[in-house]
Amino acid sequence: MIKGVKAFLKKWFIAVRPFSFPASIMPILFGTALAGIKGGADVDPLLFAIALTAMLFLHSATNLLNDFFDYKKKIDTVETPVSGGIMKGLISSRDSLKGAMVLYISGILLGAYLVSVTGVILLYIGLAGVTVGIFYTQEKVVSLKYNALGDFAVFLNFGVLGTLGAWVIQTGSFSWVPVVWATPIGILVIAILHANNWRDIEGDRKGEIKTVAMLLGDRGSLIYYTALLISPFLIILFLMSAPLFIDLGELAMPLSFGIVFLALPAAVNLIRKTEARLIPERVMEFVALDGSTAQFNTIFGLLCLVSIFVFYGSNAFKGLLYPG
Repeated sequence: MIKGVKAFLKKWFIAVRPFSFPASIMPILFGTALAGIKGGADVDPLLFAIALTAMLFLHSATNLLNDFFDYKKKIDTVETPVSGGIMKGLISSRDSLKGAMVLYISGILLGAYLVSVTGVILLYIGLAGVTVGIFYTQEKVVSLKYNALGDFAVFLNFGVLGTLGAWVIQTGSFSWVPVVWATPIGILVIAILHANNWRDIEGDRKGEIKTVAMLLGDRGSLIYYTALLISPFLIILFLMSAPLFIDLGELAMPLSFGIVFLALPAAVNLIRKTEARLIPERVMEFVALDGSTAQFNTIFGLLCLVSIFVFYGSNAFKGLLYPG
């Protein structure tokens, strides 16, 4: 009985593509840290846990729905190191659709609770996020992924909306700070998707769908991928140095964010890995580039968190660390 339950949970855990979870975890961590340290909120650990769980449910649902429609359109025909449950033979396409619905409903219910204790601002953010997730791959009305809008979709959900939502949950108010400061992390999430789409250009062309990678071609995709990895550093450099010339107010980043430049060599290494697409004996490095980019996004996000704590300290969290 226990073995059966473990096997059931294991196959579904693999099917929802856990390698991608840092993309949804990081905005919740970042937005919550910003709310507590820069926004002056008393961080509620229960609300944080519910928000994180809801985000993971919705992300997992989107992954399953994406696999379902890709399989239906016969886009996914070859198993890759990070392919979903259908291609791995763990679940059927029907089960993938059912699982997506269960996870969407669960995530929405958790979101509804958060709205009830937070306010209408979170409702608008949540509705936008769920709408983007549902329309990411479905075909009835419009498919964001299949019409070269997937990059914009993941930037919204796993960059701006995720971070802003976490901020609003803790502060109860809107601010441009989490929107602007989350932009570098959101761009790196685009890089994860682009690495995947770049690898799958031929399959996507046969499936008659459009992605930014397919529109750009191989050479253009290399330039785009390079820009996606380097631009977050340039944005942070601008937000740190711009106050010397113009008044950015609260949008200015503290100099402690220079810590993220420790990740620059890793970004350069990823760009070098793209050469593997032209070298048969190294081609698997390119096939797994989306996974490697996801790992880099995690490192970059963690360094952003460290940057916040280094500058602002952890006063907002002392009540959690030292109760009473």
